[in-house]
Amino acid sequence: MTSSDFSLHGAVDLGARQAAAKRAQQRPASAGASTSVIDVTDATFNAEVIDRSRTVPVLVDFWADWCQPCKQLGPILEKLANEAAGSWVLAKVDIDANPGLAQQLSRMGVQGIPFVAAVVAGQMLPVLNGAAPEPQVRQVLDQLFDALREQGLMPEGAEGAGGAEVPQEPAGDPLQTEAEAALQRGDLDAAASAFGKILESAPTDAYAKSGLALVDLQRRVVALDPQQARKDAADRPDDAEAQTRVADLDLVEGRVEEAFDRLIGTVRRTSGDDRDLVRKHLLSLLEVLPPDDPRVGQARRRLASALF
Repeated sequence: MTSSDFSLHGAVDLGARQAAAKRAQQRPASAGASTSVIDVTDATFNAEVIDRSRTVPVLVDFWADWCQPCKQLGPILEKLANEAAGSWVLAKVDIDANPGLAQQLSRMGVQGIPFVAAVVAGQMLPVLNGAAPEPQVRQVLDQLFDALREQGLMPEGAEGAGGAEVPQEPAGDPLQTEAEAALQRGDLDAAASAFGKILESAPTDAYAKSGLALVDLQRRVVALDPQQARKDAADRPDDAEAQTRVADLDLVEGRVEEAFDRLIGTVRRTSGDDRDLVRKHLLSLLEVLPPDDPRVGQARRRLASALF
């Protein structure tokens, strides 16, 4: 996932910082009591995140009070961190209160929040950009920690995203491992190459098809200005291309049903080439989800109803 509905640029101003400071003052004393979830600032980031990451992985959640997707993702991350019971730590950064860290995100090319990075042995790796439902977050984190464990960067017996001990399994398909690692570090070209190699030997492999669809989605979203895309779609509800762009944004932010609803509604309102463009785009988005996801079957049935 590579985008969100909220731009970092221009979002941090004096009023926002004052509001963030006020929220911090009003926070109950017990709020920071958890050793699995901590608040960090410009001043404490090096000690609490970089130095700590040399002994335990640290996930950093960059958020702001005005960001609605942040409010969806934050509680999920906190729940998983508490379940993990210290095998990894969640560090929360309010970008309104910490402009220095917000500027660092912009320099890294991060366009929006929520943004989650893993810091391991002092190195930062992108993990999530945008909100997602809990099952998807668990899957992403489990894959991350499995990869860290294989590299000897997680303590033996450390727990995964969901708190239960993760069994040590035999090494899987090296191409699949290569593809997952490339996705984790944001190398879309390498991920596409690995998924393509899987399909060369197994043309019907559902995992590789889904992976390629995800890479294509991420490439499209990276090129978008989220605010402009949403304005265009709102101004032109029958513009097929404008609606497909926002459907892409919805999907990477975890609003799966909204993405499908938008495209099916556009199918109903359009005809000819525009209708066919939206139909094909919806089918490409369905490839991103596992084929047994109930939302896939439901969307296919609704699409058939809209077409006939």
